[in-house]
Amino acid sequence: MAEGSTGRRRFSDKWGKHELDVLAVLSSAFPQWLTSRQIAQRVKAYADSYGELADQAAKAAFAKQFQRDRAKLAAMGIAIESRQPEYSSKSEGQDFASYRLQLGDEPRIRLRFEPEDMSVLAAANYLARSMSMSNDHEQQAASNSHASRTAPRVPQTPIPGLGLDSIAPGLGTQTIPDALVKVIDSRRFAATIDVDGEHINVAYTDSDDLAMYVLEHPGASIVSPQEAADAFHRRLKAAENLRSVEDVLGAGSASIPTKEADAADPDETENGKAHGKKSSFQTGSEVDRRLRLMLFLSAHLGEEFSLEELAIRFIGKAKTPEELKKSVNVIHKDINTLTTVSDDGEMAGSQFFDIDWSLLDAEGIVSATNSLGLERLAGISPQYLSMLTASVSYLAHSPLLPDAQRAQAENLYHRLHQHVKPGQTPWLSLTGYELEPHNFGTVKRAINAGSLLDMTYTDGAGNTRRRLVAPVKIYVDEGVYYVAVWTDVAKAAPEDKLNLVLRNPAVNRANGKPRTWQVLRIARIEQARLVEPTTALDIPDMPLSELRKWSFDNGTAATFITDAKDSGFVKNLPGATVEPYGDGEKVDLIVSSDSWFVAFCIAHARHIVAVAPETLRSMIVARAQRELSVVTHDDEAV
Repeated sequence: MAEGSTGRRRFSDKWGKHELDVLAVLSSAFPQWLTSRQIAQRVKAYADSYGELADQAAKAAFAKQFQRDRAKLAAMGIAIESRQPEYSSKSEGQDFASYRLQLGDEPRIRLRFEPEDMSVLAAANYLARSMSMSNDHEQQAASNSHASRTAPRVPQTPIPGLGLDSIAPGLGTQTIPDALVKVIDSRRFAATIDVDGEHINVAYTDSDDLAMYVLEHPGASIVSPQEAADAFHRRLKAAENLRSVEDVLGAGSASIPTKEADAADPDETENGKAHGKKSSFQTGSEVDRRLRLMLFLSAHLGEEFSLEELAIRFIGKAKTPEELKKSVNVIHKDINTLTTVSDDGEMAGSQFFDIDWSLLDAEGIVSATNSLGLERLAGISPQYLSMLTASVSYLAHSPLLPDAQRAQAENLYHRLHQHVKPGQTPWLSLTGYELEPHNFGTVKRAINAGSLLDMTYTDGAGNTRRRLVAPVKIYVDEGVYYVAVWTDVAKAAPEDKLNLVLRNPAVNRANGKPRTWQVLRIARIEQARLVEPTTALDIPDMPLSELRKWSFDNGTAATFITDAKDSGFVKNLPGATVEPYGDGEKVDLIVSSDSWFVAFCIAHARHIVAVAPETLRSMIVARAQRELSVVTHDDEAV
């Protein structure tokens, strides 16, 4: 890099875009507001192209380029706020809007993270970003379109900042489990759900998926957005009018009505399907990397870092010495770029840092000072920290991470939570992947200790029962926690607990033997206490595939008819028998949980026209009517 007459290194616009120049100008001017004219004059690339913005064409060109650069910074987590245009007699009318960095009312929080935190932190950051949205209303207005439902909506609107990278270098080089990314990315929408007085931010796939979530949480209601509440209401109305399968079969296939498509649901449109969630900056561009490096150095002014260390943190671990050497050269080039100045020394491009060049040249160590105020951006905003903390907590208590990482997530949560104000941590959930149920820990301890379990639970018909069992295995099926228990525990039960042992088990229809296994959802266990067995039990090993079948032994034979063939929700039903019927399909299956089937049929009522047996159909209609009465009551209250 050439030296100028003043001994300073010279800046060239060829290496990248203008984002860093814009950032330098606004940061050095903070907290002052700069008008568009002032920004255009101070950013070298703008000034060279648009001069004093003397004509309308120059103004339009500047506005287009500046908004593009502004959007790029916002996508990276560095927001630029604006205020109304100013008027000045000297400017003969309207000047442009004025801008400054959006730093929030509270200082950013800087924490120390350990290397073992990085993989969990990267996953939590990915989840937090997916649950966040921009609160830049001007950008929405500039798009000349209504607010899209493809952007998640939550009560908090934190800007996910690169400031996290500044205190957790190497975050962008972490690998996020593919299964986690797939689950998060498939849930492209978010709604706020009230469950027992708690507001939960729920990410979901489509309106059917959200309806299923609400119905599986008795007493839950959709708070926002209104479009989601309206879609749920339409499903309830459709379920209220479900016909009997006997009536449809008796009248012939021609009687199957074709329901109108629920076109009012934005998440069912082609646009909704085509709109993918914005990707995280796990694999960023050259400018992204330099921004992260710049903020990291801003957060650690005066500290010393070797080029090798910076290369590993911002590019990743090298597999060979040659690859490490190449990464070091890339970081060295980035340092040169971030410490160059423009030809006149006044435009943006003015060096972001003063570097100890002799230390860098002699020992390959970077020590930076004078960051033009960019240290303001280093760290996590309190608002985003609350969302990040919630994401770490969710991952620690959901089946989306391996056990080792979940333990690390639990440890990280306790450290983060100390820096969040009481009541500021939001509740998060992904449909199909709920948090561990209330008594999950007790059940797991009983299995590990070989103890019996005195449990009070609710069965599929809604009856409360109490029973003494031996829990054997916990498994997750489509995000729901189940426990398989052995019921033949009489010889190991204490005398005062014998009355809780199942005396007359049902007969397994498959082999005619007593049904000694039971499978139930852990969420339905209301109370659980460990009981020391009087003797060890000899419980036969049972494959997980077989355990799943036990839950269907006393199931109910059910049938429903759809209005169209190849329905996606039918394909996901295990053990279902599907045959064409008219323009739709006739589906037969064994239902182990009546309440689940009720929720399922209401959630998909826009494509289901008839249900059997009549007992289940009446339960579906009654549940829909009850939910409608609650919705109507809430509307009247408002």
